[in-house]
Amino acid sequence: MDLSEKILKYDFLNKFSEIAEQSDVEIYLVGGFVRDLILERNKNEFDFLIVGNGPEVAKKIANELNVKEIKIFKNFGTAHFKYQDYIFEFVGARKESYKRNSRNPKVEIGTLDDDLNRRDFTINTLAISLNKNSFGQLIDKFNGLNDLENKLLKTPLDPEKTFDDDPLRIMRAFRFASQLNFQVEENTFNAASKMAERLKIVSQERITDEFLKILASPKPSVGLNLLFASGVLKIIFPEVDNLAGVDQRNDYHHKDVFYHTLMVVDNISKVTDNIWLRFAALMHDIAKPPTKRFVENIGWTFHGHDDLGAKMMKNIFEKLKLPLTKLEYVEKLVRLHLRPIALVDEHVTDHAIRRLIVAAGEDLEDLITLCRADITSKNPVKVSKYLENYEIVMQKVRDVKERDKLREFQSPVRGDEIMKICNIPPSKLVGEIKTAIEEAILEGKIENNYEDAFNYFMSIKDKFLEQEKNI
Repeated sequence: MDLSEKILKYDFLNKFSEIAEQSDVEIYLVGGFVRDLILERNKNEFDFLIVGNGPEVAKKIANELNVKEIKIFKNFGTAHFKYQDYIFEFVGARKESYKRNSRNPKVEIGTLDDDLNRRDFTINTLAISLNKNSFGQLIDKFNGLNDLENKLLKTPLDPEKTFDDDPLRIMRAFRFASQLNFQVEENTFNAASKMAERLKIVSQERITDEFLKILASPKPSVGLNLLFASGVLKIIFPEVDNLAGVDQRNDYHHKDVFYHTLMVVDNISKVTDNIWLRFAALMHDIAKPPTKRFVENIGWTFHGHDDLGAKMMKNIFEKLKLPLTKLEYVEKLVRLHLRPIALVDEHVTDHAIRRLIVAAGEDLEDLITLCRADITSKNPVKVSKYLENYEIVMQKVRDVKERDKLREFQSPVRGDEIMKICNIPPSKLVGEIKTAIEEAILEGKIENNYEDAFNYFMSIKDKFLEQEKNI
């Protein structure tokens, strides 16, 4: 197969060919770039395989392109640099061997065949020659082109050996399946399932990185289902695996919490690329197993799963080594995901709406997006009804915001005034008094204006001062 027309739009590749010939080495485009080129997926990362000294050729190419910054990794025989909007990665052809207790291979200089043999899946073994006598020709040693056309993932060599050598490839198999909407070939899937325990030698950071890539894919349920069916999910994320088989009342939810959760994640992925909003969708019912109770004439209930789920987030974030800067956001959405639907009733007070606005803060729209995604009924009438209910809530929010201008909400009586009248320095007490005034406004005891707030402050200040004196 001749792919020269596809690659000639990158005119710099002709220079690569000339330098390779001058340096008496062979050069190939390999792996993900070739795969995505054939699939017509945009990619700005070029992977080059050099049969010879990869870093030396990379330096010559960088010099030809007037690139000043190049990173060389001599121990790995690799180099990379940026050129225009592209990222170039160079690696010398190599062969690898593994010890049983490590996924770090012993690396030796190898041939083109050696390098293709070590790759994870047939669709990633494809290579395009950039050599003058065969420029643009596709090298397809393992029938990877056919697997691309059939949307099939399989390993080039024995799958058990492939996964035993580098167990992270199990996660990569399911990630590629999810990103590309491919099937995992039966022998490859069975080997992944059999070798799942080997993932315990892989660092948590690498596993989490692959897991988040699955969650970021167009339809995450593809990869999540494979993780579950293979038994891998039980090893890497048992809290999610435990959702399987947990029945719930069959009103607008799927009967099984795990499959309901997958539907919620897919629903939310249609409207957002925000990985942490998607993660919150995955987590929203995480505490249903420990809160499951059977109530006569009602059935299974999960009271408090929202609060307990939020409390579980810290341990989950720490275990998965997720960025703690995102913890509060996910906690908040899990804790509040039941709150909006409870505010549909026409008799709901303004201060109940205010509490939701303050609790959700700037993440209110994300919360409602999660709530909408949580509707997984196959009955279009029910779906329409629940969506209408959330629109009712949002209209109430807009009405209250308009009336109270809650976007800028804080106590109309400011801290410096409190300190002056009470004759106290900056302290925790000032904040407590301000909070009491704000709570009174939220509860509807007083209006959100300076006069009412000041009068209320004057009526409560002595009580706070007395309490402070007695501490």
